[in-house]
Parts: sequence; C-alpha cells; structure tokens
Amino acid sequence: DSTSIKVCHNLRIPRHKSLSGLASRGKGTMGWFYGFKLHLIVNHKGGIVAAKITPANVHDTQPVSGMVVNSMDKLYADKGYISKA
Repeated sequence: DSTSIKVCHNLRIPRHKSLSGLASRGKGTMGWFYGFKLHLIVNHKGGIVAAKITPANVHDTQPVSGMVVNSMDKLYADKGYISKA
C-alpha cells in the first residue's frame, strides 16, 4: 500500500501555504489526508528498487508503470494497485 505523507492536519488545509501548489487532498487506508503518497518497490531482501512521491489525489495504479522495469519477473502488491493493465 502507498504510505501517506501528511503535510498538515485536515482542519488547517485552508490556511496551509508552504506546499499548497504541490500537495493535495486524498484518501488512504486511514481516511482522508492532505499531502503526498510514497510508493516503493522493494526486492526480496528489502532493498529499495524504485521510489516515487505523488500528490495524494493520484490513484495508486498511475505511478506503477514508470517504476516497473522489464527485468522484474514477479510483482506483488495490495488490492489498490490492481488494474487491467
């Protein structure tokens, strides 16, 4: 699952100014938040193979195509990353 990176509390979204052009409101496993999502691909030893940070309103399936390379034999993910492609 993607990891949420919260920028500020939901009550302070209208007053938040430092990342207002980059951060967005999105929904994660723990509910709504304002910030970014961190997507990681790790190998069988726990080493990071690929990483990407997206605004919170980007669906989990979108950054995967830019992170996956043809040399990866198998890819395991949670339900949020499943798509027809």
